[in-house]
Amino acid sequence: MLAVESKVARADAADSLKADPKRSWTHLVEPLEPFLQAVAQRLIEQVNGFDPQIVPYAQYALSGSGKRLRPTLVALAANSAGKTTDAHINVAVIIEMVHLATLVHDDVMDEAEIRRGQLTLAANWGNEIAVLFGDCLFAQALKMAAGFQTPEVCRAVAMATNTVCSGEILQTRYRRKFQVSRHEYFRVIEMKTAELFTLSCDLAGLLSEATPEQRAALRHFGAAFGTAYQVYDDCVDLFGSESSAGKSLGTDLAKGKLTWPVLLAWERANVTDRAQLENLVMDWQPANFSAVNELLDKYETFEPTRQVIGRFLEQARRAVGGLPESAGRTGLSNLADFLAQQTEALAVGVKYP
Repeated sequence: MLAVESKVARADAADSLKADPKRSWTHLVEPLEPFLQAVAQRLIEQVNGFDPQIVPYAQYALSGSGKRLRPTLVALAANSAGKTTDAHINVAVIIEMVHLATLVHDDVMDEAEIRRGQLTLAANWGNEIAVLFGDCLFAQALKMAAGFQTPEVCRAVAMATNTVCSGEILQTRYRRKFQVSRHEYFRVIEMKTAELFTLSCDLAGLLSEATPEQRAALRHFGAAFGTAYQVYDDCVDLFGSESSAGKSLGTDLAKGKLTWPVLLAWERANVTDRAQLENLVMDWQPANFSAVNELLDKYETFEPTRQVIGRFLEQARRAVGGLPESAGRTGLSNLADFLAQQTEALAVGVKYP
């Protein structure tokens, strides 16, 4: 069994990371603010083009926007191979609309009430409106993608959207199946989350006229970083707090989604504890959350999960290490460092003996 750091060591590590200004979100996005503001403005323009009676739903969905990770990836990847253009803004808007559509649909399937600190669209207006609005976002994204002179953009967006939805289907099929293999788990998150990160980096490289080798490096970064991000997000749902996460916690367990820490606990558990974990998930009640966390603590699942995140982040750094030196390449590496920092900060709240 892997050794576990003490709580003091985890706290010291998190404080050390926080002290590095290069690992702050503000430091990362400050040079990109004009680009990100242009993306936000164009996104508003796109949703304001919907039927007037639908616009309030779109405005509400946009009001709870997060850190804009995917537009940030577009900008950094573009700057690593050239510079951002108006076409990059459009691509970032397209990908953000696809992402927002998946979130709206996820909240319906998960019956989540909170997303980014506010009521979800489904909680406010019901599942039917939420599903149909998500469909509108998908359609608008593909309409925008079709406006590019090259069909490669529209083809890539359509294929990525198909992959994301297929990943969601597979995840639904694997609900409450504790025998899901590691390969199956990582394949699902590569499809449903990492795919849009990969798309962001790849299309940014395409529009910056990157070489085939540079585009491959950017794709590898997006895939590795996106996988690390989803494993981290899975940890937030188990080890985080609603105030800091800005969303309902335990929704994965409530819907029978078995994320990596839970699968690892089941894999390590004795017969009695395996049966208990299965029963807690199969007959889910909100009060079961603390009992599940006790089992996660008992079998020390956070540290190996953090190491998995670290390995994917290191793959991401290596992927762009051979790119020409630029602010974009440095920014991508710093983005990996930022996620490492977030993981360390989450670790402070994990209480192992």
